[in-house]
Amino acid sequence: MSGTKQTSTSCCLHVFPLHHQQQTFRCAGRKKERHIANMPKAKKSGKRKNFDYSLDRKKLKKKFIKKYNPRIENPQIRNAWDDKKSMTRNLQEMGLAFDPNRTLPIKKQRLLGVAREARETKAPTNIVTKPYVVNQLEEEAGRPEKDSKTLSSDLIEYAQYMIREHNDNYKEMARDEKNYYQDTPKQIKRKINEYKRCHQEHYNAFISSLAPPQPTDQ
Repeated sequence: MSGTKQTSTSCCLHVFPLHHQQQTFRCAGRKKERHIANMPKAKKSGKRKNFDYSLDRKKLKKKFIKKYNPRIENPQIRNAWDDKKSMTRNLQEMGLAFDPNRTLPIKKQRLLGVAREARETKAPTNIVTKPYVVNQLEEEAGRPEKDSKTLSSDLIEYAQYMIREHNDNYKEMARDEKNYYQDTPKQIKRKINEYKRCHQEHYNAFISSLAPPQPTDQ
């Protein structure tokens, strides 16, 4: 071996005791808490709301009532409605039921046991001050419903052509070369019936025009 000296290096690991590590963590936690405590807080607005004398309180109240009161589509109920009263009170004065379970109570029976007890609840007696509302509703419900459906001019001409050429023979109508929609006999019959129902006066005038003229007596 040569005369050079070999030097050996050793790595030293420093192991800190457990109580030293806990103390370090405590110090870090205190610094964090101190930092949070020193952060500026949100300032509360100390400005008071001033009363606006320029607003019309009556208009504001009407606007509030219009916004939060229900919109009643039925004209009879809407005309008799009082915004100053509750919904239950309004309906009671008109003779209408707010809760059908109270008006026509269901008997409660026990399913188990031999004796079944039926307990009846009495409907509250109300004074009806606006009976005309119910009468108007019943009168409106008894009116025949108007059919507002209308047919296109092409469909009317189609139905008139089929009636003019084939009378009421729906099978021959289905075989007609102008049956562009390839309708079945039932479909053609349904379209002709719609023509009768939606344009009754027009249909009657068309049928009258097809009748042969009656001979006049000389």
